Amino acid sequence: MKFIQEALFVLLVSATSWKAIDGFAGLAGQSSIMRSSSRLHVNTGSIGLGPGEQQQEEEQEDAELVAGVDYEIPDHESYRTSRRSKMDEKCDAWFAELLGDGDGVLGGLAQSARSTLTTPVELKNDEALPLDDEEWTPYVDTKLPWTPLYPAFGLEQFGLPIPRRNAETWRHFDVAGMVGTDYSDLPEGTGTDLVLENEELVSKYHAALQQSGGWLDDEACEARLVYINGRFSPQLSKTTDDYRNLNSDDDFSDEAKGFLSRLPDGFTDELAAPVPSGESEFLTSYSKLSGPDHCVGEPTSQFAINVQQGTACFAALNTVKTGAVAYIHQPEGKISEKPVLLVNAFTKSGGASKDTEEGKGVTSHPRSLLVAEDNSKLSFVQSIVDLDATEEEARPKFHNGYTQMYIKAGANVTHSYLEESGGMPVGGVEVMLDELSEGDVNPRDLEAARVELDDTHLETVDVHVMGDAGNYEGTMMGVGGSGRVRMALSVSLLRPETHATVNGLMLSGGTQRGDMKTNIHHIAQGTTSEQSQKNMVGGRATAAFRGRIRVEQSAQQTNSEQLSRTILLSDRSRVWAVPSLEIIADDVQCTHGATVSDLSEEELFYLRSRGLDRTLARNLLMYAFVEEVSRAVDPAMMEALDSDAGFQKRVIQKLENLVPQGERAILGEFQSS
Repeated sequence: MKFIQEALFVLLVSATSWKAIDGFAGLAGQSSIMRSSSRLHVNTGSIGLGPGEQQQEEEQEDAELVAGVDYEIPDHESYRTSRRSKMDEKCDAWFAELLGDGDGVLGGLAQSARSTLTTPVELKNDEALPLDDEEWTPYVDTKLPWTPLYPAFGLEQFGLPIPRRNAETWRHFDVAGMVGTDYSDLPEGTGTDLVLENEELVSKYHAALQQSGGWLDDEACEARLVYINGRFSPQLSKTTDDYRNLNSDDDFSDEAKGFLSRLPDGFTDELAAPVPSGESEFLTSYSKLSGPDHCVGEPTSQFAINVQQGTACFAALNTVKTGAVAYIHQPEGKISEKPVLLVNAFTKSGGASKDTEEGKGVTSHPRSLLVAEDNSKLSFVQSIVDLDATEEEARPKFHNGYTQMYIKAGANVTHSYLEESGGMPVGGVEVMLDELSEGDVNPRDLEAARVELDDTHLETVDVHVMGDAGNYEGTMMGVGGSGRVRMALSVSLLRPETHATVNGLMLSGGTQRGDMKTNIHHIAQGTTSEQSQKNMVGGRATAAFRGRIRVEQSAQQTNSEQLSRTILLSDRSRVWAVPSLEIIADDVQCTHGATVSDLSEEELFYLRSRGLDRTLARNLLMYAFVEEVSRAVDPAMMEALDSDAGFQKRVIQKLENLVPQGERAILGEFQSS
């Protein structure tokens, strides 16, 4: 006790307040002690009990700093691009080349999208709101006033996030290979219809489309819209007033223009339909869902970008550059038993002009809009195929597709997306050099020589179920041979009792890079969803799946299921499977899971015990694995097994190309002896 008294005595002496010392020593009255303080604002009557109110006020006054006197305000704009790496600069320059100067056919919508892209984001500090504000939250990232402000990664030059190699959503994609290829050319005649010169040429294209699988006869479909290298072909199409091609923004209703102007990833903040919240309130803002503590906030923040699919910039680019829009409008109450087929076929040159610089790639921007009115029913099939009807020099091709769907009350839409472009990967690339016989050609050399390996296929599918009891059933299948394939599907359930079923299949072989992104967003109460994703990866290919399910606070009584299953057919193949749940509501039933394995040794043994050899047993299990997803495709596209035009037959051919060769065909590290 004596030691403590001596320490306090020294402290007070250093403060040179003899009046306070007298008070502490008992030489002054008690009232004098409680009211006295030192010149250093030490309230001696509160020693050990924290600062008094007077001390707090004086310290706060002294702590206020004056801008320009106590600190310098940095020039924030000078720091805007300071964090970009060389690769980031290359990504921005590549995207700027794609954007170019000219616009497509959407007029004012294209100009608005261009303005959104080219206007840099505002550099602003995240300020805390007053405690009594209804939107107050402790989760703010306020920078000190003398700290430079930076945009989020990917927003250094443009108004929407541009791909970055280290960004979460692009982490497993070949960004370096994509931006290292020049795709700045456009197909010749973009914005105009493709008129074939004579009946002979029409027949030639017709036969080529039948051979590739991008065809249904008139009696087998409600409508058929055929686009070749992004240009509408009226001679190969079957159109009606409800299913037609549009190449001017003047042809659209105000509602359709509003739909076409929307961007994914929350960059259009207003929800496609108001979401009931309570008895009389409605939610209308994407950025404020589950707010203030659990909302994603502004889409340009780093927090929001980390959970986005990274498709907004390409959707805006499509709006700027597209040369035609496939418009599918299902009238109220109409029940269609036959599908509507949309075909995007690409020649080897991608439609590039003969004068185009050799080796320069070409970009197409297919666009489609589907609106299903109340209590209607429709099957919509998108087929992306190669068209080998002309002798042309092959060029690298970049496919930047954007599909929008708006499903109203009681409507039921079945959607099949079949990506088959890019030829066939070379089989056997997993074989080691010491396994090759003398004189054999190395499969890896053949695969490296494929021009289609430089092709990039990006597709954004944005679905909004905006009416009570609306239903969406989608199947995304990537079975083509393009070097880089990335498909992103987003489904927003905006009204009660809406439902979504999402099926996906990714087949990757050779040295392909495949990426499947899905986002199922439960916003309204009582919504349900089911998702099944399957991946089969062989050769030296790489595949990635990231499936996100977000359940907002307003989405009570949600029921959601998600399962991802992957089969690795080669020791040299790789996969990343990342199913994720973000649940804000507290009254839900949600499950998710992922498995990665080789084919089951027990199942192989069972089939071999029934007389099948190992190769046939493996093939049978591969077919069964894929068939669970492919049977969700519209039956009109499947055909019989003995038909060369059926989708099922073409999938089998793709699977046979993935069958392991060399030592892995007999025994691999995932199998027991």
